[in-house]
Amino acid sequence: MKYLIFILIFFYPLNIFASSKQLIKNKLEETDNISFKFIQKVGKKTEQGECIISYPKKIFCKYDDIYNKVLVSNGKSLVINSKKITNYLRYQLKDTPLNLILDKRFLLDKLDNIEIIREHGETFSFEIIHNNNLLNIFFDKDSYDLRGWTTTDVYLNTVETKLLDIETNKIIDKKLFRVQNYIN
Repeated sequence: MKYLIFILIFFYPLNIFASSKQLIKNKLEETDNISFKFIQKVGKKTEQGECIISYPKKIFCKYDDIYNKVLVSNGKSLVINSKKITNYLRYQLKDTPLNLILDKRFLLDKLDNIEIIREHGETFSFEIIHNNNLLNIFFDKDSYDLRGWTTTDVYLNTVETKLLDIETNKIIDKKLFRVQNYIN
């Protein structure tokens, strides 16, 4: 009887993490797109707005600010534009951490190789180190939806992004991700 109790106590937590990992994978596999509000911290600066992610590798974000800041990726380029800057900023998506976050296949493959999924309050998280980029990715403990991430931007700032009011698999207009629409 002592051995049975020992086995149950020892292996029960492993089953929780294994099943959580599989539930996260299942949710991610069935997700084609995600719409959400966000709060983003870069150093001491906080920004917020709304985004749509469409797999693979497309994102559109409109920031709630007086400059009408927009961030958009078509899967290859990432464009940031606002009234605050005189010209738009354009990056190769592959040179940014968003390239990894927006790649559902990459996340699923990494989940297969992750041994530890951490539990924090209302979220599960795991770390990915890829090409000297450290990513922390967070998923909701109840719905298994993507809840946010922590990365380092191209200027070596820590960027924390928290997702709110998440909706998945909505009908979206694919024209939203045309970077040409946001280049002045």
